[in-house]
Amino acid sequence: MAQHQAIVIGGGIAGLTAAAALLRSGWRVKVLESAPELGEVGAGLAVTANGLNALAAIDAAEAVERAGFAVQPAGTRRADGKWLLKAPESGSRMVGIHRRRLQQVLLDAAAGADVVTGARVTAVEPDGVVSWGRYTESADLVVGADGIRSATRQSLFPAHELAYSGFSSWRAVVPDAGGGADRFAMVWGRRAEYGELRISADEVYWYAYVALPAAHRFPDELQAARDRFAGWAPDVQARIAATQQVIRHDVWVLRRRLPYYSRGRTVLIGDAAHPMLPTLGQGANSALEDGVTLGRLLPADCDLAAGLQRYEAARYRRTQLLVRRSAQMARFGAHLGRGLTLRDSLLRIAPAGAAQRSGNALLDWR
Repeated sequence: MAQHQAIVIGGGIAGLTAAAALLRSGWRVKVLESAPELGEVGAGLAVTANGLNALAAIDAAEAVERAGFAVQPAGTRRADGKWLLKAPESGSRMVGIHRRRLQQVLLDAAAGADVVTGARVTAVEPDGVVSWGRYTESADLVVGADGIRSATRQSLFPAHELAYSGFSSWRAVVPDAGGGADRFAMVWGRRAEYGELRISADEVYWYAYVALPAAHRFPDELQAARDRFAGWAPDVQARIAATQQVIRHDVWVLRRRLPYYSRGRTVLIGDAAHPMLPTLGQGANSALEDGVTLGRLLPADCDLAAGLQRYEAARYRRTQLLVRRSAQMARFGAHLGRGLTLRDSLLRIAPAGAAQRSGNALLDWR
């Protein structure tokens, strides 16, 4: 009997995770990536406990731990560097890693998939027909893992438009052979957030999330970041000053959520399905969850309609909760323009253990 075919659109974190999981469930997998070669755009990220659990399901957790750097959350500071809330020493463990290294681990986990680069998908039909370039192919299952500007989502849900969040994010990786600094802290200022994360023994990743008009461009992006964070804590200023190159991307979300993630033989995962603000650090981690759940709930010989129903039941409420919590965190943190004094006073008297338990509850996923 012919092996069931799955086409995964997108060769990023969500797509390669889904490919690896589907291969383990008996599918023949083709991955279509629009870029001429595989290579994650971005700098670093934190793989949290739920992401590590997902990676373990495709035998990739240990490889990520080797390729990254183990860190723990330290808490939250205000712009001048003073602590607002310190996390307990026994906080949830996470791994800082460069996106390119994570993608390579996932590509290794998806060995056996047919990866086609330079394949820009132009149309997707719910019944499993995919068109790219001069090619049209049908599959038993189509997985739209093509990110925030998903062609798959546009084909399935054309009325669901993107909306600019009002915020943009600078990101960079800086050489730092200091070794230590295995604690991650957020720094909140007026309509801005800064954070840095060690991703190897000799590299630190930092991000700076700020309010900006959509599509705004500075003549010198790095100098603009330095100017924006002048007056912040000395270590923040020093890190940005030591940076040689920076990238920046506007942050977009859906104007209204999708009613569901699948139609016919096609399903959306990751940012294609549920883009969220970066304030919880769960965009990539929820994509890892999506990919492995899809493989677990859709073995190649399953009733596809029933399998996709199981997937919706497992993922819709969970991911929409993360979308809402990310927005709530933004309103209380990086998006706050007024009321900083009141917010800071509340944080200073908040029990650290309670905050940790609330955060851990979100990450307690298997």
